[in-house]
Amino acid sequence: MKKLLPLVLSLFLAQATAAFGANSRSGVMTLTVDLSGQATNQEARLWVPYPVSDRHQLISDIKVEGNFASSGVYTDRVYGTPILYAEWPKDSSKRTLTFSFAVERKEIRQTGLPTVEPAWNPADYSEYLQATSLGPVDGEVKKLADSIVKDKKTVLEKARTIYDWVVDNMYRDPDTIGCGTGDVCLLLKKPGGKCTDISSVYIALCRAAGIPAREIFSVRLSKNDQEDVTTWQHCWAEFFLPGYGWVTVDPADVRKAMLVEKLELGDAKAKEYREFFWGGIDPLRVVIAQGRDVALNPPQSGQPLNTFGYPYAEVGSQAVDFYKPKGFIYSYTFKAK
Repeated sequence: MKKLLPLVLSLFLAQATAAFGANSRSGVMTLTVDLSGQATNQEARLWVPYPVSDRHQLISDIKVEGNFASSGVYTDRVYGTPILYAEWPKDSSKRTLTFSFAVERKEIRQTGLPTVEPAWNPADYSEYLQATSLGPVDGEVKKLADSIVKDKKTVLEKARTIYDWVVDNMYRDPDTIGCGTGDVCLLLKKPGGKCTDISSVYIALCRAAGIPAREIFSVRLSKNDQEDVTTWQHCWAEFFLPGYGWVTVDPADVRKAMLVEKLELGDAKAKEYREFFWGGIDPLRVVIAQGRDVALNPPQSGQPLNTFGYPYAEVGSQAVDFYKPKGFIYSYTFKAK
């Protein structure tokens, strides 16, 4: 029986890989982390998003190496996001970790969405209808959501109308740090940001309109054979469509494409992007996490994380700023295969 296991596993991987088809991207992602530059008289702890396989991506050949004292894979209690955790004791002169995995990712195309809405119970999706610390669903957000969907009856109609409103009224601001914080109230006053900002507005408006919605966090995969993708984090949104399931939408990538290609809303190419990212995304991304206000496992010392799209570390009880690479040295690289 033991001799058959490698053969069975290889056959499963071969079948799963074949199922992805032509619109897919595969390669090896490698994350390297070096916390050696931090104070050595304090314990160091590291949490890293840990991708897993689903129907849109296949994760295999996972390797974790380093001089950490202990490590493990855990999940948070709310979203079930897998987390790679490692720690180093006081007086460790070197603190390094390398995490690599093979990924094959396929394009998502969700077309022909059902227009007839069956009976459903919003209480079953209450987790995805609640406010977050930066995404209220009452007050001005509720008023705006109601005004956007006032003539719409079904979840599909409302979700699409909110999507079009976000594409029409938000814009990509390249000066935003990282992916943005997704502070919805501020964004409604100054509607420029990056993917977390634009997705957060969509999700808050959906939830305020009674539509379950959530964010998905990823790292982009390069079209090149090999590339540093350290700053290529990206997120998008999903809403729950009764009788169908979760539907992918990425208004942030519509606005990014418009900025890069200098398109106006009325341009034919902009309209193509709008339609593609309604129910579709390209295969150049690997999902690593979801959720807002994340309580890590093992618990962090600080407050819940606004998002878990980046590696997170603490030295002593103090968080290390992952936007400052001089102290928190890490990199993602992608190599095609």
